Amino acid sequence: MASENSPLLAYRLLGEEGVAFPANGAGGLGGESARKLSTFLGVVVPTVLSMFSIVVFLRIGFVVGHAGLLQALAMLLVAYFILALTVLSVCAIATNGAVRGGGAYFMISRTLGPEVGGSIGLMFYLANVCGCAVSLLGLVESMLDVFGADATGSSGLRVLPQGYGWSLLYGSLLLGLVGGVCTLGAGLYARASFLTFLLVSGSLASVLVSFVAVGPRVIQLTPRPGPNGSSLPPQVGHFTGFNSSTLKANLGAGYAKDYTTGAMMTFASVFAVLFNGCTGIMAGANMSGELKDPSRAIPLGTIVAVAYTFFIYILLFFLSSFTCDRILLQEDYGFFRAISLWPPLVLIGIYATSISASMSSLIGASRILHALAQDDLFGMILAPAKVVSQGGNPWGAVLYSWGLVQLVLLVGKLNTLAAVVTVFYLVAYAAVDLSCLSLEWASAPNFRPTFSLFSWHTCLLGVASCLLMMFLISPGAAGGSLLLMGLLCGLLTARGGPSSWGYVSQALLFHQVRKYLLRLDVRKDHVKFWRPQLLLLVGNPRGALPLLRLANQLKKGGLYVLGHVTLGDLDCLPSDPVQPQYGAWLSLVDRAQVKAFVDLTLSPSVRQGAQHLLRISGLGGMKPNTLVLGFYDDAVPQDHFLTDPAFSEPANGTQEGGSPALSTLFPPPRAPGSPRALSPQDYVATVVDALKMNKNVVLARACGALPPERLSRGSGSTSQQHHVDVWPLNLLRPRGGPGYVDVCGLFLLQMATILGMVPAWHSARLRIFLCLGPQEAPGAAEGRLRALLSQLRIRAEVQEVVWGDGAGSGQPEEEEEGDFVNSRRGDSEAEALACSANCLVRAQQGRGRGGPGGPEGGDGEEGPTTALTFLYLPRPPADPARYPHYLALLEILSRDLGPTLLIHGVTPVTCTDL
Repeated sequence: MASENSPLLAYRLLGEEGVAFPANGAGGLGGESARKLSTFLGVVVPTVLSMFSIVVFLRIGFVVGHAGLLQALAMLLVAYFILALTVLSVCAIATNGAVRGGGAYFMISRTLGPEVGGSIGLMFYLANVCGCAVSLLGLVESMLDVFGADATGSSGLRVLPQGYGWSLLYGSLLLGLVGGVCTLGAGLYARASFLTFLLVSGSLASVLVSFVAVGPRVIQLTPRPGPNGSSLPPQVGHFTGFNSSTLKANLGAGYAKDYTTGAMMTFASVFAVLFNGCTGIMAGANMSGELKDPSRAIPLGTIVAVAYTFFIYILLFFLSSFTCDRILLQEDYGFFRAISLWPPLVLIGIYATSISASMSSLIGASRILHALAQDDLFGMILAPAKVVSQGGNPWGAVLYSWGLVQLVLLVGKLNTLAAVVTVFYLVAYAAVDLSCLSLEWASAPNFRPTFSLFSWHTCLLGVASCLLMMFLISPGAAGGSLLLMGLLCGLLTARGGPSSWGYVSQALLFHQVRKYLLRLDVRKDHVKFWRPQLLLLVGNPRGALPLLRLANQLKKGGLYVLGHVTLGDLDCLPSDPVQPQYGAWLSLVDRAQVKAFVDLTLSPSVRQGAQHLLRISGLGGMKPNTLVLGFYDDAVPQDHFLTDPAFSEPANGTQEGGSPALSTLFPPPRAPGSPRALSPQDYVATVVDALKMNKNVVLARACGALPPERLSRGSGSTSQQHHVDVWPLNLLRPRGGPGYVDVCGLFLLQMATILGMVPAWHSARLRIFLCLGPQEAPGAAEGRLRALLSQLRIRAEVQEVVWGDGAGSGQPEEEEEGDFVNSRRGDSEAEALACSANCLVRAQQGRGRGGPGGPEGGDGEEGPTTALTFLYLPRPPADPARYPHYLALLEILSRDLGPTLLIHGVTPVTCTDL
């Protein structure tokens, strides 16, 4: 249901004219006024020119000459197969909603999230920067072939000095021209691109006609330098016209050295050069911020451009193989000029194509950079790229990109950059395919693209093909690009990014979790796979932080739910007061670094709210089996927000971004003597309710006194040694009995053992106290208990203590359970027994300081102390009138024991079998 913040309202769908695009994020550069390019001018023309680039004029001979016609066709089919799979994904994403500025970056980031989208967007930006440099280097190379001082042939004018420095100067001057056009805006760029498109089309037409109209001829080739610096004998190439012998000779591969780099060519290196020339499919998508209707223009224009360029490449491959011998193809990459009816027209086409491809790459890079800067993913380093002119042109991003292209020109070799550029493009294409695949697998109802010629099979095949070709082309560049992507993802994750874009990972997780929750059958539960699943009821988290972290340690990979009951009646309220609280509780979970869910409810009483949470928390086979409560006593609550470093906040009460501080979202702790939301009667009744629902119960007392290092997420290494004491006998039942092997006693042992598995508690020693009856001989019961511990694989120190010969000895059998909790005799005897039990436990805690059984303290250091005590929680009395007396006994029993957990288990949790 749409609310005041609904995205639908940002588009003014209710009878208003036009469409209003949001101003934030990677939006349009200048609103609707900047969206003026048609499908043909905005997508078809730049995509065709980018996919032709220098390859169509300067590398057809290179590909066919080295790879032969058959392998060249195979390379082309593979390249366009990968491109077609990516185009299908682009079309699907582009027709699923409004596409704003940033093109491929916008599609990836709004699907995979800012971390992945930002890292791949930056790499795609670098690919466009390098692509611009490649086009300019190709243009310089073709210019020097004609006008260079070392040019050969009758048409060579020999007016331009040659050398590395001169080539860098020519490239820089051409870059200045390209940057000037792009700085003046997309409108001038579109008009210049259309003029370039006409020139390139005319030039290609003249080349195609020349293959048919020109007769056989011998072409003098440029002399190549020899191994010792001397020139090799001049070679000649032959243009034979259409000749079956020429075709037969050109069918197979004949890899040789590239005369521009001196490197031996292979299938991978030739494919890299070819694929680099075909990687302009995103040129139209990069202009999404200037398109009138990007959701229609991008898919239609891209498909038309891909089909057109594929046809031209196929035609040129066949014509070259039929008419040119291999020497001509391998030794003169610009042979089109030598066979043309009018060679200057080929030069015009080469220059126009290179200029257009460089402009397309530069303006596309600037739009991606501007979108990255607007999203503020990389902080101040991209701040200059946010600057725009009054017409919406991001000239700051253009200048930024111009400077990077100038740095790339220092490399100076066309084929050296080709592999790196190709790998970066493949990473971006794989990310687009992965985005579409994620959306398809997530099965979100809002993923309804109007373009339907795709499936998850095509997306998955596109991802796999891109990754395979990356490592085939250049394993080093592929590994380096993935490493760079990982580092950028880590950086963006550490910085944090916008959370309002919508993460497809959340949709995928929902889809998978739902599927596996349905397969989690509670009827197949087995005791050997039992784990605690905790529901911790929290009144005010300010006073419960230590307990919150201790419960997180006790869960052992199980479910952990923070429950809170808000008092009230929804019938008397204008709206639900619970929903606005979820944000504060989730922030609490993040700040406390616990792995917990949050479940809040509204109820007239805490007891009823606890019943709600016990019944409805969790889902399917993941439901709480243990209720954890803080102890009900008169202790003054402490405000742990003030002392916990994780909750330190600015003095002005606001966090980064202007959001309120967490301390302002929760009320201050209860003042001494103030009324409480829960009465003693309801507190014990809540325990009874949990036991009736077959839930285990844990009452936690004095957790604020836990050693801080034991609550940390580290190893808990400390110079101070600690004990964890376990009393698996009901100390309020004086007649002993088989208490060590009942369900509740075993539950205590299991929970203490689980706590010892936590790294922070590894160094703590587990002590189990064996209570002897008045007639029981020492040693026998200890042997039985050690045998049980051995079967349960529990390592612990066992200590015998005498219990039952004091307050409890000689007393007659009690009614019902025979304990003092249900006794109808005077309360004073029960309280005396609880006091005796408390003294016994405290006495054993004191023995830890250098006493018998404890490690020797050296150099006068204090011996081990008890960090946490596990006590057997007696079952509450059946008579509700005795609930206050029961609570008083628990208070006496656990008084001054330090951190204590009173536990009552009702379900079997241990197993001695595999």
